[in-house]
Amino acid sequence: MSEQPYHIPALLPQCLDALDIKPDGIYVDATYGGGGHSRAIMERLDAGQGGHLYSFDQDIDAVKRAGEDPRFTMVYSNFRFITNFMRYYDVDGVDGVLADLGVSFHHFDTPDRGFSFRADGPLDMRMNRSASRAASSLLADIDRDRLADILKLYGELSQARRMADAIVRAREGGRKLDTVGALIETVTPLIDPRKEKKELAQLFQALRIEVNDEMGALRELLEGALRVLRPGGRLAVITYHSLEDRMVKNFLKTGDITGKVDKDFFGRVNAPFKLLASKPIVPDDDEVARNPRSRSAKLRVGIKIG
Repeated sequence: MSEQPYHIPALLPQCLDALDIKPDGIYVDATYGGGGHSRAIMERLDAGQGGHLYSFDQDIDAVKRAGEDPRFTMVYSNFRFITNFMRYYDVDGVDGVLADLGVSFHHFDTPDRGFSFRADGPLDMRMNRSASRAASSLLADIDRDRLADILKLYGELSQARRMADAIVRAREGGRKLDTVGALIETVTPLIDPRKEKKELAQLFQALRIEVNDEMGALRELLEGALRVLRPGGRLAVITYHSLEDRMVKNFLKTGDITGKVDKDFFGRVNAPFKLLASKPIVPDDDEVARNPRSRSAKLRVGIKIG
């Protein structure tokens, strides 16, 4: 197993502490990425005692970087299928599930993946390039109102409607929005130069979330993790923006991503998890200095009840 030097795992010591790893435990890293979290978890497992790690990634680049180890199984799939694969591998329960929802440095720093506005390249944004529509294909025929909703909901853009209008007008005028540069040229006239980097980041985030159905996949991961965790097992999730953090927070408290509370006959809340801490764990100043991209990371942890 290799860890790429250009990828720094966020909140690594805190994740290991949160998972309370046992040498004979069964664990899932739902987001292999550069392998940093997986490698650290695996180092605490003992194959002789049955300790094992299952790591998921839907990006073939990440899968190819993973090595072999008797304590390790690489699963080439979206983490939304966690329940299916644990059943496939005859795993009757796991002791911990970790998910780092941040986009890998590799994706941001590879122009031909189209995740970043900082370098021109194909407007792709697919985590799995064989399984979903590219962002350019999405923009080629999406309805104006639907696009505005996506930009507002997933990007929290105040100018979502105006950006959607500009994109659709450009498309109807015959412009191909198939590169990062073409998209930026279309929307930058609407952006205050003082806010350009922030709003472009929000725009690209919104499109990436839609292209990869990130919110739908996260919901299925959370529900699947609850099913496969043993009583006392731990679910640890690192989020990077308010929408996904709200979903995780609600789920850990109520078992529902919207925060809907389920009560028993006596009016007691049927909480699926005991929270390890009431507030999210965040990186300290030293970590942010070493890894500026961890600045917005929030780690929430729940311990499955009975």
